Amino acid sequence: MKSGSTVFLKFVICLIAIGAFLGMIWFPQTEGRAASLSLISIYTDPFIIYIYIASIPFFIGLNQAFKLLSFIDTGKSFSQGAVNTLRNMKFASLSMIGFIGLALLYIRFFAKGDDPAGPTAIGILAAFAAAVIATAAAVFQKLLQNAVDIKSENDLTV
Repeated sequence: MKSGSTVFLKFVICLIAIGAFLGMIWFPQTEGRAASLSLISIYTDPFIIYIYIASIPFFIGLNQAFKLLSFIDTGKSFSQGAVNTLRNMKFASLSMIGFIGLALLYIRFFAKGDDPAGPTAIGILAAFAAAVIATAAAVFQKLLQNAVDIKSENDLTV
């Protein structure tokens, strides 16, 4: 793979991270009940704090994708480090599914006066996307682990 392709993908990952970060800062201010609240009241809401904590696996996953592209750039794509990076991406996606599930349970059963259909649908779509990423990372991890094992076996052969 040429370096230009990985540079483009790294740029896209950076844009996704910046967009998500800016959205996390901007969106709580536009929420319906935040219209009459001060900035401190908006950002000390327990659900907003939970969303910020739950976003940590997302940013870890983006960091691991960036790291995997760096392995590809340096020609170390068939290394144990690349396998570990894919494993970390899988665990980040699975933890995102858990955080989304807990948020959906809270919205569905404890949020009074709100219609939970919209946030539930968005949460299910986000959890499905995270599940697809976790499955793809698991498949690539197994495939890459087999390639690393074969490579190390061939390196030992004289």
